Amino acid sequence: MASPEPKRVPIPKNGVDYRGKIVLAPMVRSGELPSRLLALKYGADLVWGPETIDRAMIGTTRRLNPNTSTIEFTRLPTSKIRDPSLDPSKRESVIYRIHPELEKGRLVYQIGTANPELAVEAAKIVAADVAGIDVNAGCPKPFSTSGGMGAALLTTPDLLCNILTKLVEEVGKVFEIGISVKIRILEKQEDTKVLVKRLVGTGITGLSVHCRTTPMRPRERAIRDQLKMVGEICREAGVACVMNGDVTSRKEALQLIQEFNVDGAMIATEAEKNPSCFRSEAEGGPHEWKSAWKEVVTEYMQLALQVENRWGNTKYLLNQMIPGKSKAHVDMTRSKNYQEVVKALGLEKTDNMLEMAKGVDERLGLTTHETKAEKRARVRENAKNQESLKKEKRKGNDDIEEGDTKRARLPESSTEPLILSQDTAPPVALSA
Repeated sequence: MASPEPKRVPIPKNGVDYRGKIVLAPMVRSGELPSRLLALKYGADLVWGPETIDRAMIGTTRRLNPNTSTIEFTRLPTSKIRDPSLDPSKRESVIYRIHPELEKGRLVYQIGTANPELAVEAAKIVAADVAGIDVNAGCPKPFSTSGGMGAALLTTPDLLCNILTKLVEEVGKVFEIGISVKIRILEKQEDTKVLVKRLVGTGITGLSVHCRTTPMRPRERAIRDQLKMVGEICREAGVACVMNGDVTSRKEALQLIQEFNVDGAMIATEAEKNPSCFRSEAEGGPHEWKSAWKEVVTEYMQLALQVENRWGNTKYLLNQMIPGKSKAHVDMTRSKNYQEVVKALGLEKTDNMLEMAKGVDERLGLTTHETKAEKRARVRENAKNQESLKKEKRKGNDDIEEGDTKRARLPESSTEPLILSQDTAPPVALSA
């Protein structure tokens, strides 16, 4: 008698099944568009974007960038609204960028949230352009946990379940995509068991488990003694279970999937240094990094220029990918724009890269070499000028008030209420 088919939560029409997938884990800096595209090129089945806070996405404008063929969600940063002198040209920041052709059906958007209503509002903005929405309930960094997000949600399971249920009902079913969650294990296995049983009952299609507790850091080895138990609970509910923690290659990922009987695996820090870690053994496996890093770095640079990636992010990734003791690494750290880094890496004659870099630098405003000291001086000067204007305005108002008092002085015993001027509206609270 044939054994019954295992239970499976239905995958929505526009969603994706996490089973059998080796994926790029969500990482704040290393999950930007060129990193995701390079991971896909080397064989990643799915890619998670970097955690994006709900309030950061709310209020953005969705637009198609004709230069890059990418979809961008942009907004003017709060800092520039408060102090226009920081950027007189008022360039908007790209909060999230998607390549609709190369990432179609393979991109999962991870949201940082601690509020069901804000989670839904933010997720709806991007839901039509992605294959799934993933809630971050595993980040241990203070910038996330201090707001009740990330790993802090593990201590508020009612709120976490409420967020997931609301996303399933109001986003997943409406846009026909899957909703998932990424967690960490808890100190006690029984507590992890209780939590996972609640989460898989919310209607999610996938659960990723980072095999470390909240206090643990990446340098500490992953703990996998709870992994089989988590996988069993997910399988009973029909929810895909993806493991995360100390996975360094596709070959190793497939071995761990079989050993712990889970459905998929995430690669994180190894992919930050060597995106070729997703390559299968049949295709040669990962590059031997000491001798072959330049090939992958060249491909990364081509993608970064192609999508006009933020310069600071590109430089950060190059810092991870280029061996620290090499001359190229030293020259790269001194570069201030794309043209300089192309020269530092000796790529001037590679696929017209120097000419591309020149155009990208111009569009990103990287052609003027304003030092940090010069920028600080400019900002101080602008602030000084604005303060002078305010003083002149206040002085003018004082002169007017003094003249009015002389013409129409009220008796000292007057009990009439003081009426304040309301010409200036109160400041509006802005989302960060």
